[in-house]
Amino acid sequence: MPQWPMRSIIGAAFVSLDGVMQAPGGPGEDNQGGFDQAGWVFKMWDPGIEETLGTVFSGDYDLLLGRRTYDIFAAYWPYAEGDNKPMSEAFDRANK
Repeated sequence: MPQWPMRSIIGAAFVSLDGVMQAPGGPGEDNQGGFDQAGWVFKMWDPGIEETLGTVFSGDYDLLLGRRTYDIFAAYWPYAEGDNKPMSEAFDRANK
């Protein structure tokens, strides 16, 4: 039986200071548990977040998504244009 090298899984999550780990997308994207602040990340956006995300998504990587997140990505990112085009291209290059 072949021996496959172990790979690391590095997670990136958007977590508020009070411990809410919720989708960063637009309002109404993820209202589970009565959460009514969907899209909160973009209200707090700054150059530091953009730099960090650029670092995370600029190299080669595999994209491991849960079913709900995959459905959201599949409905949006392949069609993204304008300012979102570079992220769309990065997600398109990633192994899924």
